[in-house]
Amino acid sequence: GANLSTGCTDVAIDPTSPNTMFACMWDFRRKGWEYRSGGDGPDKPSASGLFHSNDGGETWTEVTPETNKGFPKKPYGRVAIAIAPSNPKRAYCFVESPASALFVSDDGGATWEQRDKSNWMVWRPFYFARLVVDPKNPDRLFKPDGALILSEDGGKSFAVVGGFQGSHGDDHDVWIDPTNPQTVFAGDDGGMWYSYNGGSKWWKGENLPVSQFYHVSVDDEDPYRVYGGLQDNSSWVGDSQYPGGITNNRWENMYNGDGFWIFPDPADADYIYAEYQGGEIARVNRRTHEARNIKPRPNYNEKLRYNWNTPIALSPNEKGTVYIGAQFLFRSRDHGQNWERISPDLTTNDPQKQKQEQSGGVTVDNSSAEMHTTIYSISESPKDKNLIWVGTDDGNLQVTRDAGKTWNNVVSNIPGLAKNSWVSWVQASNFDAGTAHAAFDRHTFGDMSPYVFRTTDYGKTWTPLVNAQDAKGVRGYAHVIKEDLETPDLLFLGTEFGLWVSIDGGKNWAQFKGNHFPAVAVRDLAIQPRENDLVLATHGRGIWIVDDIVPLRNLTNDVTSQDVAFVSARPVQQRIEGSGGWANGDAVFVGDNPPDAAVITYYQKTRHLFGKLRIEILDSAKRVVDEVPASKRSGLNRVTWSMREKPPRVPPAAQIAGAGTRGPRLVPADYTVRLTKAGKAYETKFTVGLDRRAKFTLEDRKAQYDAAMKVHALFNDESALMDRILVLRRDVGKAASTLAENDALKKDVKAFDDKIENVRKKIVATKEGGAITGEERLREHTDQLYGALLSFEGKPGDYQIAYIDALRRELGDVTKDFDQLLTKDLSKLNDSLKSKGQPAIAPPSAKVAVDQRQFNSDATEVPTLLD
Repeated sequence: GANLSTGCTDVAIDPTSPNTMFACMWDFRRKGWEYRSGGDGPDKPSASGLFHSNDGGETWTEVTPETNKGFPKKPYGRVAIAIAPSNPKRAYCFVESPASALFVSDDGGATWEQRDKSNWMVWRPFYFARLVVDPKNPDRLFKPDGALILSEDGGKSFAVVGGFQGSHGDDHDVWIDPTNPQTVFAGDDGGMWYSYNGGSKWWKGENLPVSQFYHVSVDDEDPYRVYGGLQDNSSWVGDSQYPGGITNNRWENMYNGDGFWIFPDPADADYIYAEYQGGEIARVNRRTHEARNIKPRPNYNEKLRYNWNTPIALSPNEKGTVYIGAQFLFRSRDHGQNWERISPDLTTNDPQKQKQEQSGGVTVDNSSAEMHTTIYSISESPKDKNLIWVGTDDGNLQVTRDAGKTWNNVVSNIPGLAKNSWVSWVQASNFDAGTAHAAFDRHTFGDMSPYVFRTTDYGKTWTPLVNAQDAKGVRGYAHVIKEDLETPDLLFLGTEFGLWVSIDGGKNWAQFKGNHFPAVAVRDLAIQPRENDLVLATHGRGIWIVDDIVPLRNLTNDVTSQDVAFVSARPVQQRIEGSGGWANGDAVFVGDNPPDAAVITYYQKTRHLFGKLRIEILDSAKRVVDEVPASKRSGLNRVTWSMREKPPRVPPAAQIAGAGTRGPRLVPADYTVRLTKAGKAYETKFTVGLDRRAKFTLEDRKAQYDAAMKVHALFNDESALMDRILVLRRDVGKAASTLAENDALKKDVKAFDDKIENVRKKIVATKEGGAITGEERLREHTDQLYGALLSFEGKPGDYQIAYIDALRRELGDVTKDFDQLLTKDLSKLNDSLKSKGQPAIAPPSAKVAVDQRQFNSDATEVPTLLD
């Protein structure tokens, strides 16, 4: 561009003549306290403009009102251009200027005519400047803005078809299907929207996890809930886990506007503190959604400066005490009924950075996003309620040790930090009153480096943990720095490009990439103290939960010096199983639950390369109860064990036995995990416990397991009998195949096979008709009882225990029927076969292993041996 603040923002190419093109240049600068689209004001010079080329971009000519009749006068702000694909002579151009409007050319840009300049055409042009022409109709034009508007008369008039009307609003882009222009996609601040009738009706894309969270907090419910504020999408509360997965409808909208901070009120579980941009804090009743605005107000002839992302903070020492920052720090001890001003102006109070009402450049735009010289971060020490840290967006780092009576600006004590560096985060230590961590963000000055410092003497001296001179592998400017709740040297740093972890107090850092965590901005994080989960607020990929950070606490030098070592984790619970959710299809996002399993964590110094890496689970009697697949990576590895017995063997039938596809969960107890690597075994013990929410006892749980295993054994015995039946029918079929069709003996063989089949029909459903036939036999009744016992892990009912015995007796009756066939009918048939010189059919043994493949059938099919 003509200066360093000007660049190309839009290009349009003639589809019939690619050498013909337009380019839009935009003179733009945005800082933390102002922005300008165009020059410094509506009458100031600007390098923005529209340029035209006929030689593929080799040379360019600016489009001006002097050479191109009808084009508007300078200065310009943002400019947008579009060529109609079906008529390249038709060009549309939106021009931000003191008289912003849409302009249309029908001669390839030689001359122009002003068309629409309605509100949604010209509102906030720096934010909305996109024109999309129907690929088949040159008169049909979409203009995304606060609302999505559509013209069907070449830009002379527009109608609202989306945004604030059927969709979220603040539209930024549109795509039209070139083969069917009735199919339209629109992207706005609420996500992706689809229309299949040209924009009359809209369907939201619910399967894109791209939400932009500013802040996050958690409560102590079980399962705990997650609280977060979304960019332009309100403040929400959602589940950390839910049966069937965490769908969108498990999140509840609690407040308005751009969501930022949101906390449960620790003094009253029925209430939440939430806010939207500019410090609009409210105390919200979570049941009725009544929201009382409690924002502190200015004194006579005073202006309070609240940041777009105004900080609120809860006292870790006094339930019910809440802070909020403008240029002053306010404290309330009665839920916002009253506020105390407990500081002077803690910012630089630079008047040159307080001209927001003049901000915007060619067109004024004052949304509070540029409100500056404000408090941006607040932290009361968990070790001393009188010790409060405050960071400002204009570079002050203030501390009080007497609850706000006196303040000390300690930012000048930080070595190598440039003046006016935005304090993105300050956090008082969880362990020592004199210790705090502070993060600084200088990207508004073009410096993308991370800056993180620590003090151990109340801010008198500071040690750099990460800075431009020694980033230690950390990428992206810093948003948040927090200590672990239990291990002082375990630090978490969220930057513009991800999450970074240090286990040695900031001497070294590693990027977290677990479960393919993306390189996305991490704006805030919270640790759930009971579950030891790390909850991340990302700006672009929603909420992420890192399950159980206890292994990071225990990743000591002693562990990392070993070739292989188990790393202790949080206690294992057998969480209660429940049903929930429903079929959503692929158009809905479903968040993962924590694994319904015991998580085993181990460390490997190097990747395992040769031979099998075996992980076995042993019970207290040293019996191997399971083997789980091993991860061979170097570093920390996690594998899961289902805590279940193997599924029972279920006799094949004409319909499914759903419950029989899994084994019962083992009884909570002490177990051992054994890892074998290169012939050397490593072992550690762990305890499996009941769900803390369970209303039943361990004795009840053992009774359930014993009952389920009795049914498990019943299934196995049914299968053993079925094995004998299938083997016998196979051999009967072979005998029949050697006999002529007109041989009377063949009829006897067929009659014997029918008797065997009648026995089989007492065990399993045989009616064909798909997975569900409605026919119920011994196997189906067994499966129903088995499913009932697995559905509740408390003490079984007496009627269920009695039913196990009843089904066992029924199996005994069927077994007797089969044995009688062997002793009577088979003996008689064998005599007849021998008289014909045919070999006798051997009775199957009591224990015979059957491979279904020998019958060319699967688990639900039995071959027809005789017709």
